[in-house]
Amino acid sequence: MQWHSYPLLVAAGFVAGFVNTLAGSGSAVTLPVLILVGLPPSVANGTNRVALVLQNVAGVASFQRARVLDGRGALLLSLPAVIGSVIGAQISLSLSEDLMRRVIGAVMLGMLGVILLRPKRWLHGTLERMTQRPDWKLLLLFFALGAYGGFIQVGVGVFLLAGLVLGIGYDVLRANAVKVTMVLCLTVVALLVFVVNGRVQWREGLVLALGNVLGAVIAARFAVEQGVAWVRRMLIAIVLFAAAQLLGVFDLIGGLW
Repeated sequence: MQWHSYPLLVAAGFVAGFVNTLAGSGSAVTLPVLILVGLPPSVANGTNRVALVLQNVAGVASFQRARVLDGRGALLLSLPAVIGSVIGAQISLSLSEDLMRRVIGAVMLGMLGVILLRPKRWLHGTLERMTQRPDWKLLLLFFALGAYGGFIQVGVGVFLLAGLVLGIGYDVLRANAVKVTMVLCLTVVALLVFVVNGRVQWREGLVLALGNVLGAVIAARFAVEQGVAWVRRMLIAIVLFAAAQLLGVFDLIGGLW
């Protein structure tokens, strides 16, 4: 790895850590950068998980200190997501990601409409702590989201947020805290799958992680200090950008020039 790759990875990690903690889709930034510095796509997919694990450790700690994390609810919902993550990570070792990216980009646009048209659901949650076990439909939902997270990771935070806000009843701030915990759990398991299959480069992953951790700490502080309204605005911007990238809008614009 050449010397100029180090600051590039740290910068990409910072952006990813910030947007992942507030919403998701930071891997849409880091995966292309890992490929740019010379990693094959499948190895980049695995190496990216090293930074994500450390990023989410920092995010969980920050939300826990701010006392906005429902730890019990996060662990309950993480169980089906972790099982799904193992399956998704195994699938990702052999399948192409291109079609999946297009489909997810289109789904994100639909989700953007939900965020814009139903703002009260995102700003004023009805739940601070889970006191009952989620029903089988919600468990199946988070299993599917975990499988997607294990497969490619890009956008999984956004989809988890939607499930936590619309399905469980958290506001977007508390949903973010639970989401970060869930992503940590499912990413640890997915990382193990990639390590066992030799798809992780530790040096690049740890350099990337430095930026991810810094971005996660700053984003968590921002979310707590600015409140749910600002988090929702950031979520809208991040989803719009991620959808455009996944659908190839920026490539199309670049081609016009």
